[in-house]
Amino acid sequence: MRRAVSFVAVALVACTTSAATQASSLRTGSVVFGRSDRLNVRIAETEQERATGLMNVMALAPDDGMAFVFGEPTTATFWMKDTLIPLSVAFVDAGGRVVSLADMQPCQADPCPTYAAAGPYTLAVEANFGWFADHGIGAGDGARLEPADG
Repeated sequence: MRRAVSFVAVALVACTTSAATQASSLRTGSVVFGRSDRLNVRIAETEQERATGLMNVMALAPDDGMAFVFGEPTTATFWMKDTLIPLSVAFVDAGGRVVSLADMQPCQADPCPTYAAAGPYTLAVEANFGWFADHGIGAGDGARLEPADG
């Protein structure tokens, strides 16, 4: 639980960062699920980038999202503070398998609900609400991040 609390505290500090400015400076790539379902993503690799995430983003293109990369397995929870659109998240373990998925709703008031993975993960992928269900992606499916710059 300590890890979740510290992640939430970092996210609170990051609320004043402009998501539009933040997103434009991130690396890009794709997450491929199974053999062919591809989601175009901005890649959040630093603590600040992960804390800001998709806060204040008003819309995503149908096959766009964000990949949150962690250097080691984590059990940190996600939340939707100051996130304006509903999202779904897939948590992916170090072996490239989806651990679990969650559908998340926007939250403007504290305390916001948190969303946990069913186990440790090294990659979390956010997409438009329902994207994973619409593509038949579930726990146990393969997922790999392909950064645009190799």
